[in-house]
Amino acid sequence: MTVRRAWVGLGGNVGDVSACFTSALAMLGAANGVDVVRVSRRYRTPAWGVTEQADFINAVAELATTLPPLDVLAALQTTERAHGRDRAREQRWGPRTLDLDLLAMEGVHLDTPALQLPHPRFAERAFVLVPWAEIAAELDVPGVGRITDLALALDRSGIEAIP
Repeated sequence: MTVRRAWVGLGGNVGDVSACFTSALAMLGAANGVDVVRVSRRYRTPAWGVTEQADFINAVAELATTLPPLDVLAALQTTERAHGRDRAREQRWGPRTLDLDLLAMEGVHLDTPALQLPHPRFAERAFVLVPWAEIAAELDVPGVGRITDLALALDRSGIEAIP
């Protein structure tokens, strides 16, 4: 079995987000074929997209997985639902209890209706890149760039680590 690294963005701004992250990471780590390798600190970040809402908490986790990409996505969506997310009822970029985005998987380029890897917009989002750079600064995402360089190229104002 091939073990690949995968990176997941975590976000939320409804309820006890920190406790939700802890629970979600434990659930992911308990899934067959998934190990949580490391997790960035949590960051308070300004709302993005729909700005008239509470600040978000964001982090990035590195996984080691033997699962194919769509199975990783399914595990993420199962975890979101278990933590109160209902994609059918929410506003795009609006408030949510938990958002888990598969950002990239080592050695995988995918462009399907269900999943695009690497995530097509991660390089535009400081709330993803700042925590990602903390755990994988030197990672070079093919066709996109090195995480630390991408993070430094964006406006990071308003993003602060939570002690």
